[in-house]
Amino acid sequence: MMPTQDAWPALPLSAWADTYATLHMWTQIVGKIRLALAPRVNHWWHVPLYVSARGLTSSAIPYGSRTFEMTFDFIDHQLRLDTCDGNRRTVALAPRTVADFYADVMESVRALQIDVGIWPMPVEVPSPIRFDQDTQHASYDPMWANRWWRILQQVDGVFQEFRGRFLGKSSPVHFFWGSFDLAVTRFNGRPAPLRSDPIMREAYSHEVISAGFWPGGGAVPDSRVLPSVRLTPLTEAISASTSCPTNRCEPPRLRATSCSSSCRPHTKRVRILKRGTARRSNDSS
Repeated sequence: MMPTQDAWPALPLSAWADTYATLHMWTQIVGKIRLALAPRVNHWWHVPLYVSARGLTSSAIPYGSRTFEMTFDFIDHQLRLDTCDGNRRTVALAPRTVADFYADVMESVRALQIDVGIWPMPVEVPSPIRFDQDTQHASYDPMWANRWWRILQQVDGVFQEFRGRFLGKSSPVHFFWGSFDLAVTRFNGRPAPLRSDPIMREAYSHEVISAGFWPGGGAVPDSRVLPSVRLTPLTEAISASTSCPTNRCEPPRLRATSCSSSCRPHTKRVRILKRGTARRSNDSS
């Protein structure tokens, strides 16, 4: 069994911000390939990546009579592209520009006789730079990438158990490469008010409650577990701190969103006690 200190390593945002920013762009490139080729699923469930035993995976993507898979390996630090007929290409995860990585990935895909084009513009980031022109983001520290992935593993285990206890419709545990967060969502079966944005309308077509892990960014100086309720138009509620299971890393924070009309504002605290176990309590605010 992996020692606790290795399973929950410290991940202060300031220490790996440059690696984070570069890795965010790399995951968007792979995610956009999945978006372009995977069969469409409601709520955009064909878009995310998934935590694997070595990193993040696209899962199997059908392509004609073949399938292929793209996997970020944060142990050997490479992106693997595998096809069902036994062919493989690898792209090194090392300090390199996003433009260089993008060119290498697209060349590898073509070498596997997979024809795909993607919109080369990042999403959900301020001041986006086209992948093929981005020479600004070029950092990769394997230690920090591995630490981040090990935390994703632990959170994924908790979310898997959280999902498994629910008898209704629930999403898989997804890694959304646009917002760079791991999330799981439960549905109550009731339609939600229509949104004007077509992407958000599809994502939130029904009332949901979600939980997610995000490593932080912008004005948020550390990682957060993000429980949210989406029933009616939302307003931001308050933030509250919680403690790391090892008391060694930056304290993750909780952001709760509450209904503006039909629900009482509240904060949800989540304490992750060990792999596969989470304790939750609701406090009125």
